[in-house]
Amino acid sequence: MAGRDVSAVRQQLNAPVGFQNALRLLRSAQKSAKGAPIYSLYVNRPLGRVFAAAAFQVGLTPNQVTAISAAFTFTGVLVLALAPASVLTGVVVAALLVLGYALDAADGQLARLRGGGSLVGEWLDHLTDSVKVVVVHLAVAVSLWRGFDVRPAWLLVPLVFAAASSVHFFGMILVELLARVERARTGAPAPVLAPSGLRTALKLPMDYGVLCIAFLLLGWHPAFLALYTFLAAGQTGYLVLVARKWTRDVASLES
Repeated sequence: MAGRDVSAVRQQLNAPVGFQNALRLLRSAQKSAKGAPIYSLYVNRPLGRVFAAAAFQVGLTPNQVTAISAAFTFTGVLVLALAPASVLTGVVVAALLVLGYALDAADGQLARLRGGGSLVGEWLDHLTDSVKVVVVHLAVAVSLWRGFDVRPAWLLVPLVFAAASSVHFFGMILVELLARVERARTGAPAPVLAPSGLRTALKLPMDYGVLCIAFLLLGWHPAFLALYTFLAAGQTGYLVLVARKWTRDVASLES
């Protein structure tokens, strides 16, 4: 985590960690904003801070927050798959997914506020994310099949989206893990990413928060299908580009 360690900031303040103090501590010890998706940076992280501070006040653990996040997310997925593809369904699904995503940001922030996370907590968080990025698109496929007047070929769009999302998530985690292991072996410092507006813009179609908001259009079938297809194409195109970069990055680790 870039930024100051939360426990060190707590010692400097030497004050009880109430809700407002917790928010202040979390703001001062955030991850780097470089390359972060727009929704994550300006919406999800601030929401996550509020939930993390509130969870700290009531004594929740990071793993409990992860479980609550999963409950919101997978309830939204079930509603998407089983309820009619209406305006109301879209609003409910978007709200549940947005809350689940914000709580997903909160569990890591809560762990830092409590003095550090655990390997089990990190594993549970990544396991939940790996399921989420696939099943949400499978639920879209079910919704298209049940409630949209479209040809069967359109079902390929959420299936491709699910595959691209899963491969991207796995590739990102594995490249980060390989780089971390190699730096630990050699003692090399972590690379510093230069700010890039282009990188941020390219990540917009694959921003999970944008996907959550897109479900507000679920009741307007042509509009939702057009936006969803655009996001699927963006995710797939970005995966092709970033896979080439990952290959170069891993090759540079060996050299």
